[in-house]
Amino acid sequence: MSQPYPRTAVSPSPPSSTYRLQLRPEFPFAAAGAAVPYLASLGVSHLHLSPVLEAVPGSAHGYDVTDHSRVRAELGGEPGLRALAATARDHGLGLVLDIVPNHMAVPSPLRLNRPLWEVLRDGPASPYARWFDIDWAAGGGQVLLPVLAGPPGPGAFTVDREDGVLRHGELEFPLREGTAGLAAAELLAAQWYRPAWWRTARTELNYRRFFTISDLIGVRVEDPEVFAATHAKVLELVRDGVAEGLRIDHVDGLADPEGYLRRLRAAAGGGCWVVVEKILARQERLPPGWPVAGTTGYDALRRVDGVFTDPAGAAELARRYAEFTGAADWEQTARDCAREVLTGDLAAELAALERAAGPELAAGVRELLIAYPVYRPYPGEPELSPRALAEAAGPAGPDVVAGVRDLVLRDPAFAARFAQTSAALRAKSLEDRAFYRHAPLLSAAEVGGDPGRPALGPAEFHAYCAELERDWPGSGTVLSTHDTKRSADVRARIAALSQAPALMGRPAGADPQLAWVARQTALGLGEVPERADRLGQALLKAVREAALHTSWTDQDPEYEAAVAGYVPDPEELAEPAELAGAARANLLGMTLLHLAMPGVPEIYQGAETEYRALVDPDNRRPARFPREALARLDAGAVPQGQAEEKLALTATLLRLRRDRPGLFTGYTPLSARGPAAEHCLAFARPAGLVAAVTRLSHRLAGAGGWRDTALALPPGRWTALLDRGTPYEGKVPLAELFSARPVALLVRDGGRDGGRGGE
Repeated sequence: MSQPYPRTAVSPSPPSSTYRLQLRPEFPFAAAGAAVPYLASLGVSHLHLSPVLEAVPGSAHGYDVTDHSRVRAELGGEPGLRALAATARDHGLGLVLDIVPNHMAVPSPLRLNRPLWEVLRDGPASPYARWFDIDWAAGGGQVLLPVLAGPPGPGAFTVDREDGVLRHGELEFPLREGTAGLAAAELLAAQWYRPAWWRTARTELNYRRFFTISDLIGVRVEDPEVFAATHAKVLELVRDGVAEGLRIDHVDGLADPEGYLRRLRAAAGGGCWVVVEKILARQERLPPGWPVAGTTGYDALRRVDGVFTDPAGAAELARRYAEFTGAADWEQTARDCAREVLTGDLAAELAALERAAGPELAAGVRELLIAYPVYRPYPGEPELSPRALAEAAGPAGPDVVAGVRDLVLRDPAFAARFAQTSAALRAKSLEDRAFYRHAPLLSAAEVGGDPGRPALGPAEFHAYCAELERDWPGSGTVLSTHDTKRSADVRARIAALSQAPALMGRPAGADPQLAWVARQTALGLGEVPERADRLGQALLKAVREAALHTSWTDQDPEYEAAVAGYVPDPEELAEPAELAGAARANLLGMTLLHLAMPGVPEIYQGAETEYRALVDPDNRRPARFPREALARLDAGAVPQGQAEEKLALTATLLRLRRDRPGLFTGYTPLSARGPAAEHCLAFARPAGLVAAVTRLSHRLAGAGGWRDTALALPPGRWTALLDRGTPYEGKVPLAELFSARPVALLVRDGGRDGGRGGE
């Protein structure tokens, strides 16, 4: 049988960097192809595409997959994707695909998801029944479908015998064979599903879903047949050289992440770069046996952000925030949110676990889930500290907690569902509630962050980088993504407040929590197009997620109508002049660390220049590529303003990574000496690169500046790439090194660095 597409012989290599593009019908494969020449000139090695398989029509993100066997037609279909790959290859770029193994859409119309449609029609006997985690017994032999806008009344359903469907308004459901002639009540009872009001999902849902999103149904990729069916197209694209890397979405949601990754690695081959979206707690490490290059990089984001956060100022902001709002501290807030989400939004998932554990262990299930300090346990002893165990044992009793721990260890099926529920609980209670409810310093309330301990010292940063270089040198690193609540540019501005907490003031408003959040968000966003509307939308999302006065499912129209009134007017919120320099130092420093440290850095679309974005959908606005600015810089123009400074720094480092990859191996911390040494963070990549940044620059200025603080460079003569070739050697005064900008990038003259010519 002939192949529908020719295979291209390629020898993929790990990316030197990736560039994330958010595909959507308004930005299809052809638009991505048009951006390729610019992105190649920027210096990236790979384009990282948001999901490309068939999804719900009009989807702006693609994570709602409906058909794993087809490339999404709205983006240009498989011919469009292969044409994009060819264009990229012609410019020296590869493709990385974002794939979604954990879930599929429960779409409208339902028939778009053919496997699910057939399960609804044929029930447990369907060959597709093995695809989904459905507890048929819990639903009385039916799958709850919480897709109706309200409780169905008499006559709400009609039968279309010709098409063999049951209708409710514009919704269609498949009819079980032989039931079309039954009376209405009997007909509904005879189906393999029960259409219901969407609110019933909270307590009655009997299929595994993605977090609390009932229109995303979990997929059992741990089943080899399901894996094969759902990955055939992606693996074909890898084998044909269309894709050279894969990003695995929400790996914690899978029943057996390690088993899945081993099967994927065997099928994709050793040359495919694979990273997993995995949120690691502060002391947590990626399981060493996973056959991946590393994570997507939120662990790096937390470390980079932390270096530019003043611990004393962050503590003072926390004190002022508690006094101003009356809010609990971070740990109490996190526990309260976990209990609320588990017993509320995830009540159906909790009930399923309690049924499996038995009534005598039910309380222990609940308390252990709340106490877990990481997203989910992995094989072996559950990672619970004595403190966490004591917290769980308090309400449940030590014997009950011990019984549940034993069950987790000896029952693989229970352990898998416990772990999957734990991951959903952490995501919803931390990322989507506590991070909005606890707001002393919003730059710390980021995916993978630790708002209770937002600051990080140089020693801890160096230890992390050394570990990354030793154990996971191919791991991804990020600063801004499609999931970050605030882009790096916004966080850099907010983090500057930690150096001058008094500038936070006492914002006005009847709701102190919202007033505080509004002021910090406005300070972070600054003056941008459509400022008031963008701020208003972000604040509305923030109060719904915080669920203190209103929520997504129980909205308070009167409260929400007042939210827009908390958006500060530009004249009352002029950027404090004393923070402008600190924000610049933060952003340029974050950029340099990200692109020079170990790992594979990713640039989010448009973030190579100034990129101020809030939580989605704001951060998924159409990309703007600074083609003209880059061309001017390449023609010899001096960077004008912070946006061009960031662009010049980014392009310089991306091109170095692409053209001289040997420079970016090894890791050696460098220490400044002098009265302001703590304000310099510097390291060397031993093959011939030094990166140095200014941290806590506002506090530095208040203490008298660098004075006679100096940095001793490694042996050799060094050229400053950002200062048009200024040479340095030996001990360099930091006042001189940072005279033009708060960061420095040096390359040793005449050294062998393992560049492409020598490989």
